Amino acid sequence: MTSLSPHALADLAPHVRRPEYDRAAVRIGIVHIGVGGFHRSHEALYVDRLLAADPQWGICGVGVRPADAEMRDALVPQHGLYTLTTVDPHGAEEVRVVGSLVKHLHAPDDPEAVLQQMADPAVRIVSLTITEGGYGIDDATGDFSPPDEATREDMEGTGTPSSAFGLISEALRRRRDNGVAPFAVVSCDNVQHNGSVARKALIAVAHAREPELARWIADEVSFPNSMVDRITPGTTEETRRAVASDIGLEDRWPVRAESFLQWVLEDDFPAGSPAWEDAGVQLVTDVEPYELMKLRLLNASHQVMSYPALLAGLTWVDEACRDPQIVALLSGWMREARATLAPVPGVDLDQYCETLIQRFGSRAVRDTVARQVVNSSDRLPKFVVPVLAARGSGALSHHGLFAVAAWSAWLAEALPTAGEGITDTWLDLLLATAAREEAGDVGVLLDIEPIFGALGRDADARDAYWSHRARIREHGVRSALTSLLTGVAPARDRSLS
Repeated sequence: MTSLSPHALADLAPHVRRPEYDRAAVRIGIVHIGVGGFHRSHEALYVDRLLAADPQWGICGVGVRPADAEMRDALVPQHGLYTLTTVDPHGAEEVRVVGSLVKHLHAPDDPEAVLQQMADPAVRIVSLTITEGGYGIDDATGDFSPPDEATREDMEGTGTPSSAFGLISEALRRRRDNGVAPFAVVSCDNVQHNGSVARKALIAVAHAREPELARWIADEVSFPNSMVDRITPGTTEETRRAVASDIGLEDRWPVRAESFLQWVLEDDFPAGSPAWEDAGVQLVTDVEPYELMKLRLLNASHQVMSYPALLAGLTWVDEACRDPQIVALLSGWMREARATLAPVPGVDLDQYCETLIQRFGSRAVRDTVARQVVNSSDRLPKFVVPVLAARGSGALSHHGLFAVAAWSAWLAEALPTAGEGITDTWLDLLLATAAREEAGDVGVLLDIEPIFGALGRDADARDAYWSHRARIREHGVRSALTSLLTGVAPARDRSLS
């Protein structure tokens, strides 16, 4: 079968939308680090919508990890083109080829090429999707700790950097030295105050390399916060086969996503930006109400549902969201989380919660529960723990604590296979902790300070957590859910025997 390429666009099936602009005329104005499925279903699509009117905002994608070579090998032969299939809750699909990624660089191959691209005066935005754990900010203390060996090496030396923040800091140094205005740094990750977090991480790395550069970045570089939203499952071989059959061409790495799309972005681009609002981006002066809504209701809900669902033998998110117990658990969690939120301008939170359940329950999206639990130790402290710790009314978040107990029980189930199939930076520590709890060591999971912070020292939370954990262990997750959802108060039983 013919592969997707600029020359093959004419061979696409008639229903497939294609770029409505001359890609040869597109210039690079954005560099994006971390080109995965979400970036290509989200920011790259917004840019694609704008290039016909303003071709100066094409994207150069950058991979910084050795594993990103797979994306390089998929995108470079296709000249950055890829297929995006979106599906609404009723199963109706729309298919388009996106052309906004006009270049892709792999930093391990040629870091100098990446630096030259970011130092180009035409580039006025550098954006990132490097996962929640890629910023190195301790959720409990707010301190920066290098998240990987590449960042540590960049902070120790003055040579050519290889990490995301090492590359950005060196590119900004070159721009400063050449009298070129800095670009804006835009995080598109699910992190509260993601722009502020990116700022703290970048300044820490820059300070280690050159303190004066760190001061210049603090004074001159903008870091707009943003809230991003679109459920984008991972690409599977089934996805590839279905897309090839549908469009009549082979796409090495197509993307499939839900039809819902949202980006709330602080309007802080001193060097200029695309006309984001013309593409549907909501520009605001303060993104915090929107990001807290999304993190605590959408992202946290994925965590809350996933561990009980896995223990119950469920595979698909839509399957879990048709399970009465899981839906009741989610509804209870959303009530608890909503109590920690201020009003969100222009948003009816009741309707937002109802829409989330509908989105999660879409059979057409076909998202797996397993995808939601990758790097759990990065996600739980950012999405769930802030609600558990927000006890202004004195009420415990039993639905959230139940989910944490289910997390521990799920980890314990993985002990015989040493956690095979689980991806987490702290996997060994988590498995060892789960084993201690299985042996009756009360609530030691909550003692992991970087994850739970002060919550682990809350005696009432510890008792409630341990009661849920013991009930799951002794009677199974279904029985434990029944007790939770029928209002049976958890007994303060501090044993698992």
